Amino acid sequence: MDTPIFDFVQQYRHSGTLRLHMPGHKGVPFLGCEPLDITEIQGADSLYEAEGIIARSEANAAALFGSGRTLYSTEGSSQCVRAMLHLAVLATGERDGRRPVVLAGRNVHRSFIHACALLDLEARWLMPEADRGSVCACPITPEGVERALAQLDAPPCAVCLTAPDYLGGSPDLAAVARVCHAHRVPLLVDNAHGAYLKFLQPSRHPLDLGADLCCDSAHKTLPVLTGGAWLHLSPEMDRRVGHWARDAMALFGSTSPSYLILQSLDLCNRYLASGYPERLAEFLVQLEEVKSGLVSHGWRLLPSDPLRLVLSGGERGYSGGELAELLRQGGIECEYADRDAVVLMATPENDGEIRKLFWWAGVELPARPPLPSAPLPSLPPPVRRLSIRQAVLSSSQLVPLDRALGRVCAAPAVSCPPAVPIAVSGEEITPEVLALLRACGAEAVRVVAETAV
Repeated sequence: MDTPIFDFVQQYRHSGTLRLHMPGHKGVPFLGCEPLDITEIQGADSLYEAEGIIARSEANAAALFGSGRTLYSTEGSSQCVRAMLHLAVLATGERDGRRPVVLAGRNVHRSFIHACALLDLEARWLMPEADRGSVCACPITPEGVERALAQLDAPPCAVCLTAPDYLGGSPDLAAVARVCHAHRVPLLVDNAHGAYLKFLQPSRHPLDLGADLCCDSAHKTLPVLTGGAWLHLSPEMDRRVGHWARDAMALFGSTSPSYLILQSLDLCNRYLASGYPERLAEFLVQLEEVKSGLVSHGWRLLPSDPLRLVLSGGERGYSGGELAELLRQGGIECEYADRDAVVLMATPENDGEIRKLFWWAGVELPARPPLPSAPLPSLPPPVRRLSIRQAVLSSSQLVPLDRALGRVCAAPAVSCPPAVPIAVSGEEITPEVLALLRACGAEAVRVVAETAV
């Protein structure tokens, strides 16, 4: 597969051209990457008006993913989430002045909340349907989506789910897609943590399971620089709103996209087309051996997507935070840790070294008496006081929890993104919310200033 962006920059790098254009480093290597860092010069195309090398590279990505259209983001999936919601609103047309409604799993990324504020969307929440065990989990079933859709006065502009979530859990997307389409509602999936799912056998990518719009953070699970992401439109959604898609991305993106990240996305196309499914399958065999070894030594692994290990430490006497620190001392850095578990994200680029995890966690760390179980308090039903837009755009202040009762949440109260916010912008800090915030270790919360309520 060709790499038009990378090839152009390489040619320019060696051309000897006097760089009397931005950026200011002029290709002089201070960090080392500067010769490859350019701007929209002649022939380099323009991300939001792409007709040349960027458009060709995006077409390569679309062919790899089987999408109707794939667009690049150099600002992560955050930019794509905002663009997806904007496109969903455009797809539903006029609503007689009513605020558009989106039905969403409660474990949305912070960018979703910001998009609701910017687009003045009303969010209706799909709350966790089962014991979560973690603030990062939000179990949702197709039946729950069906019930929620039936309870709305009118169809929402979209159903939006985060899958996989931060712990690697995912609802039955194919069944959820069937429910959504039966109600003539598009399904949007924040697949930030699952770009590689396309290349499993069979594919578990949201597009192949019926999603209409989907974003992937390429940098999270593939060899792409931080910030590289894709927005995918299904063929049907491309016919409906594809002509607006690039403008939707431009609405939320910088006019100075990184050409380093664009080259990284461009090279990733060739990487994926050159035997990646086979390398992925081989590495997963190795990773499964590590997982089985950990289980045989008494560790408990929580269910997750194939490239993730969610290691519970309580049964062997370790809190998640303590386990993360001990792993760090052993030369292993985790992705995330909470009170109960650590999340470790592996890729085929860890080939040959992933067994270090087994020897350190499985053999070197001795078992201790189990920690007492401390279930999380139930997630309280939200009490809406202001719209998300009103709360996010109001003046706000950070207050300690003992001064937060009865106040209105300004910024999502959440332990990590994406997770289930204990309170969302515009919701009241009730006694139940306070209890859960304290149980999760929070000390303060950002609330709307009293003069703005």
